[in-house]
Amino acid sequence: MQSITIKSGKEKQLLRHHPWVFSGAIATSESDESGVAKVLTEEGKFIAWGWYDKESHIPLHLLSWNEKDHIDDYWWAETIKKSVLRRSSFFQDKASPNTTFRIIFGEADMLPGLVADVYGTLIRIIISARVAWDHKDLVVETLQNLLNPAMIIVTTDSAFCASEHLSETALFWQNGAYFTPSKKLDPIRFREDNLLYEIIPGRGQKSGFYCDQRENRKAIEPYCKDAVVLDGCSYTGAFTLHALRSGAKQVDCLDSSNDALHQSLVHIHINQDAKAIPADSREKVTTTCCNIFEQMRLIEENKYDLIILDPPKLAQTKAQADNAAKAYKDLNRLAMQKIKNGGIIATFSCSGAISSEMLRTILAWSAKDAQVEIQILRVLGQGEDHPIRISFPESEYLKGYILRVIR
Repeated sequence: MQSITIKSGKEKQLLRHHPWVFSGAIATSESDESGVAKVLTEEGKFIAWGWYDKESHIPLHLLSWNEKDHIDDYWWAETIKKSVLRRSSFFQDKASPNTTFRIIFGEADMLPGLVADVYGTLIRIIISARVAWDHKDLVVETLQNLLNPAMIIVTTDSAFCASEHLSETALFWQNGAYFTPSKKLDPIRFREDNLLYEIIPGRGQKSGFYCDQRENRKAIEPYCKDAVVLDGCSYTGAFTLHALRSGAKQVDCLDSSNDALHQSLVHIHINQDAKAIPADSREKVTTTCCNIFEQMRLIEENKYDLIILDPPKLAQTKAQADNAAKAYKDLNRLAMQKIKNGGIIATFSCSGAISSEMLRTILAWSAKDAQVEIQILRVLGQGEDHPIRISFPESEYLKGYILRVIR
């Protein structure tokens, strides 16, 4: 185990328990070997235990600020267990309306580069840092012992593979061992807020379903009764199902993926059959595969009572924030120009580099250019299974507002 010294002045944020140390903050390291490191100030004061890997774009991840800790397999297993148990309310009640939720949320749970979601009997693990990849087998075995899922899938996050020097990979685990599927796997069914969904293991964007929007999907329901709704970036139709359940007159779904739009129709049929949404729901839905920034310019004015804007992450890093801000402004301006007077816009950003305050400023710019007034009716964010760690502000990534547009 080596010791790593932090440059004077660079230790303040780390002493406040921020877990990322970039190369410019490192004064000295005893070797280039990956592994546990004792992290010290230039005066030799203990800061934290960390994991060093010079191949990572964040070469030093801090893990524990308790000098008495031993960062070994037991520490990892216990930290994973604590993360799962903090979500015990989600899976203790067998009659719960939700069988999908996040059980590990990366650095917010002191587990860098590691995300794990439950989808019914499946656990999907997403790895975005080398430190998590190095411990993937331990993670899988620990979750198997804790929750006994029917299957675990481990995937690397394609957005970080290049910077982390990892390959885009999908590993399948079942019955105590990794395996290679010989055919397309059967869909896994799960529910959120008593609506039914399916994912095919190993397919779909990121996790295959975004459970961070759970509470926000419920929040739009009061505005959907007898409404004509545009579900922008609809993916597999979760917002659409909530709109239909609450009595929407029509829902138009826009997405750039034909596969996602097809799956949204599957979800409508599943929920119609289960009587979770009205029997005529399919007749109320249209789907359009398109670029939403282009399509928003083509839609007619004064058609929609409610527009939902949930675009993909437009800024992966702070360096991309300015261009992302322009894109968010453009999209929201178009929505404000097109929606009916008094209509509702539910708008979101999942870009960590766009703060809630910045998004509010972007909306103000959009309203000015659209020559409308907007009222903020509700401020929205990520679900409680995606906790915000106060010493790690980057863990607050999902921001949203429900707006009324007044001309």
